[in-house]
Amino acid sequence: MTEPLALRCPPDDLDTVHDYIQRVWAASPELDAMDRLKFETALIELAANVIQHSNGGNGVVGTLSIAVDPDRIRGSLADVSAPSEVDLADRDMPGEFAESGRGIAFIQRLVDAFHYERRQGENLWMIEKMREREKS
Repeated sequence: MTEPLALRCPPDDLDTVHDYIQRVWAASPELDAMDRLKFETALIELAANVIQHSNGGNGVVGTLSIAVDPDRIRGSLADVSAPSEVDLADRDMPGEFAESGRGIAFIQRLVDAFHYERRQGENLWMIEKMREREKS
C-alpha cells in the first residue's frame, strides 16, 4: 500500500488527488486499464463531493488512502468535517437535465462497494473495486 495522502483543502485540491492516484498506479503497473479507469473516476468523484459538500466554509482536512490487493482495489477517505447526512441507498441516475444528484449514483455504478460511516469524530468513506480478472 502506498503511503496515505494527508489532504488540506485548500490549498490541496483535486489535482493533488490525481497526483496521488498516479503514484499508486506507478507502483502497480500490473493493474488492468479498465480497473484503473473505473476506480480512479469513482475516487475523484468521491473526493470532489467531499471537498464541495463537507467544506462548511472552513476547508476540508482528511486522509486519502488506496490499497491494491491481488483481487481488489480499495480506497478510503477520512475527513474531520461535520457528520454527513448522505443516504447511500442504490440510486437511479437523474435525468439528463438534472443539475445535481449524479455523484453517488455514478460512484455506485463504477465500484463494487461504497460505504460511509461516522467513526471517532471522522467521516469515513470507503470504495472497493474487484479486479476484472478476479471476477471471472
